[in-house]
Amino acid sequence: MHIIIKQITSQETYPVRHPVLRVGRPLEDCAFNGDDLESTIHLGAFYDKELVAVASLMKNNDATFKELNHLMDDNAYQLRGMAVLQNKQGHGLGKKLLQHAEVTMKEKNVSLLWFNARIIAIDFYKKLGYEINGEPFEIDRIGTHYKMYKQL
Repeated sequence: MHIIIKQITSQETYPVRHPVLRVGRPLEDCAFNGDDLESTIHLGAFYDKELVAVASLMKNNDATFKELNHLMDDNAYQLRGMAVLQNKQGHGLGKKLLQHAEVTMKEKNVSLLWFNARIIAIDFYKKLGYEINGEPFEIDRIGTHYKMYKQL
């Protein structure tokens, strides 16, 4: 499987974000606060020139991590909108995309990558070295999540 990962625009993420993360909702719900900030990076994984997976990286500190003394660095990014088209899931695309995102963050001297993970994705992230921080919480119209993180 030949995969190319490259930077894309926020709008280019929608054809993957929408069917995976915003099923049955308007396309406008695919837009996230911070999508178009200069510091935000959108990555797309292409298989046979088709965009099949996306991830967005946004400079964002979360007060939750201030509780962990060793994670008090202000240089944190949040992973948002991580999605792989359903018919391409289970082929290692998400893993490759997230590993590429981690390298990108390390190159920017980011020390902490964190995100709100859906319950169905917890095991995927744990296998890649991410840890849960705190208790589960609900995100309206989306479901139960856990905060997860990895020190880079």
